[in-house]
Amino acid sequence: MSASTPNAVLSVSGIGKTYAQPVLAGIDLTLMRGEVLALTGENGAGKSTLSKIIGGLVTPTTGRMQFQGQDYQPGSRAQAEALGVRMVMQELNLLPTLSVAENLFLHNLPNNAGWISRKQLRKAAIAAMAQVGLDAIDPDTLVGELGIGHQQMVEIARNLIGDCHVLILDEPTAMLTAREVEMLFEQITRLQARGVSIIYISHRLEELARVAQRIAVLRDGNLVCVEPMANYNSEQLVTLMVGRELGEHIDMGARAIGAPVLTVKGLSRADKVRDVSFEVRAGEIFGISGLIGAGRTELLRLIFGADIADSGTIALGSPAQVVSIRSPVDAVGHGIAMITEDRKGEGLLLTQSIGANIALGNMPGISSGGFVDNREEGALAQRQIDAMRIRSSGPVQLVSELSGGNQQKVVIGRWLERDCSVLLFDEPTRGIDIGAKFDIYNLLGELTRKGKALVVVSSDLRELMLICDRIGVLSAGSLIDTFERDRWTQDELLAAAFAGYQKRDAQLFEAAPRDLP
Repeated sequence: MSASTPNAVLSVSGIGKTYAQPVLAGIDLTLMRGEVLALTGENGAGKSTLSKIIGGLVTPTTGRMQFQGQDYQPGSRAQAEALGVRMVMQELNLLPTLSVAENLFLHNLPNNAGWISRKQLRKAAIAAMAQVGLDAIDPDTLVGELGIGHQQMVEIARNLIGDCHVLILDEPTAMLTAREVEMLFEQITRLQARGVSIIYISHRLEELARVAQRIAVLRDGNLVCVEPMANYNSEQLVTLMVGRELGEHIDMGARAIGAPVLTVKGLSRADKVRDVSFEVRAGEIFGISGLIGAGRTELLRLIFGADIADSGTIALGSPAQVVSIRSPVDAVGHGIAMITEDRKGEGLLLTQSIGANIALGNMPGISSGGFVDNREEGALAQRQIDAMRIRSSGPVQLVSELSGGNQQKVVIGRWLERDCSVLLFDEPTRGIDIGAKFDIYNLLGELTRKGKALVVVSSDLRELMLICDRIGVLSAGSLIDTFERDRWTQDELLAAAFAGYQKRDAQLFEAAPRDLP
C-alpha cells in the first residue's frame, strides 16, 4: 500500500530485517487512524521483529517508514514513545522492587523542590489504574507481589499515560483472566474512539475476530494477507499462517498406559494448595484445569520442590516409594522435570546460545575436568534442534533471537536430554502459534509412547480436552474432581472449576457474625 494513503497514521514500505538469516522481507503495510489491525502468524514468522521495528527497538535492514505523514526512523524505544508509539511486550518492562505507582510514573515522578510528592503520585496512579480495571489494588503495592496477570495490566496502564497515537499489544491476554480480558477490550474500544490506532498481535483467533477490523498474516517473514477480518474464518486463517490445514483433532499414537509412576497424597501449603491427592500413570497425560489463582502452578512447584509443602507425600515408581523432595535439585535427582510457565524469567538464559541453554541441565555429559567440550555441546544442541524442529541458524544462535515457540522448544529439549520419567508442564503452549502448538502436542504424544508420565497445566480448556487422558480440576486450592477422557464435557469441567469457590464462599457466609434483630 502507498505511504501516502489518506488517514494513515503509520506506513511501512519494503521493510526487511536480516540477522544470521532473513527474518522479514519486503513488508508493505499501513495502519489507519483509530483502527485495530490484527497481526498474526506462526512463531518465527516475523511478528515480533516487525513490531519491534515499529516500536524503535530494532533497526530495519531495508525499507522506510512514515508516521503521521513524516519520515519515521526511531533510534530507540524512548524516541518512539516520545512520539506516541507505545508497545506492550510479552516480556514485562516493570521493576518488581518498586511500587505500582512508581512503575507507572518512573520517568515522570511528581515532585516538589526535588522531593517526590507521594500524594500526587498516588492520585495519578489511581486514575491510571482505573482505566484498566485495577481499582482494587493499592498503588503502593510492590509490583513483585502481584500476580503475572495484574502485572500485565500495570504494563498496559503505563503505556496509556500521556499522548498515545499507536499502541502495539503483543499477546496481551496470554496471562489475563476472563474479567481482565473484557476490561482490556473495553479499553480498546475507548482508545479507538479517541483515534488511537492499535496493532494487536495474537494467536487467539476468536479474540482477533472480536476486536480487529483488518488482519495481516505473516508466514516465514513474508506478508501473505492484509484483508478485512470479516473475510476469513479461523480455519482459513490457520491455513494462511502455516501453509497447510490443521484439524481439530490430534492422533497421539498407540500408547500402553501402565502403572502409576507419580503418586501425590494430601499435598498442602497454606491456603494455596489444600489436601490434593492424585496419581499419574506411565504413558499418560494428566491435565490440571482451573481458574487463575486456583493453585495449579503452586501445586507443580510443590511437586518439583520449588516450594516446600506443609503436609503430604510424593511417591515415585511402582510399587510407590515415598521420596523426600526439598528442592528442585532433589526433584531432578529423582527424575522429575518441570517446564515453567515463565520461560524467559525462569527457564532460559536469554543472552546465551541455544547450545549453552540446552547444555545447562546436561553438564556431566559434555564436560570433563570442569571444562565444557564445545564439540559435544554443539552436537547435543544440534540433536535437539533436529528433534524439536527448532527454527534457528544453528547451536550458536542466541536464544533471545528466537521466537517464543522456538524458545519453548529449547527449554523442553534441555529436559528431554535428561530422560526424566515424570515431566511437569506449566502452560507449555502459552504465547505459541497454532502450528507450533501442534508440534508440542506431537512431542507430548511421543513422550507418552516412551512411557513417560506427564502432568500438564493449561488455561486453555479445549487444549486439555484435546490432548489429555484425564483432567483433574482445581478450585480454590482443592482438587474437586477428576474426569476420564470421553466422560467429560466442557460444562462439567467449568462447573467443577467454580465449585470450590462456591463452597468456600458458603463457608465464609456461615462463619460470618450476624446482626440479631
